[in-house]
Amino acid sequence: MANEAPQVKHASRVGLRTVAAFEAMKGALVLVVGFGLLSLIHRDAQEVAERLVRRSHLNPAHHYPRIFIEAATHVNASNLKILALGAVLYSALRFTEAYGLWRARAWAEWFAIISGAVYLPIEIYELIRHATIIKAIVLIINIGIVAYLIYFRFFATKHPA
Repeated sequence: MANEAPQVKHASRVGLRTVAAFEAMKGALVLVVGFGLLSLIHRDAQEVAERLVRRSHLNPAHHYPRIFIEAATHVNASNLKILALGAVLYSALRFTEAYGLWRARAWAEWFAIISGAVYLPIEIYELIRHATIIKAIVLIINIGIVAYLIYFRFFATKHPA
């Protein structure tokens, strides 16, 4: 049947399911953030941002904490609802991708390759613009995932166990 998952080696299936679990975790994290945004609707977002910066032991006068606090001053209920909706849609996409990868569906493999590769030029640009260890790690992980998925799509399913 065309809808059945291809027979793949156990090690390849474990790798694919690891990527699926990673995508599901990203979806869950963004969903939690979306609900957190909704919880701010009837609160003073700037006050919450300032409190978060203080509790994180960050200096509010430094560049990124200042940008975060300044952005919070412009937040209103409509913006929060739009951001929360975006988080729900993004999560749904990640969960759908995770399901498809878990079941070794070709459409999910292609989607994961394309959606992972789209970020590579941006991540490379950001690393060149201002290199940090976090940016380098994110780039390496993303390259690894995209490379593995390309390998899986073109080679692992061609030689089943």
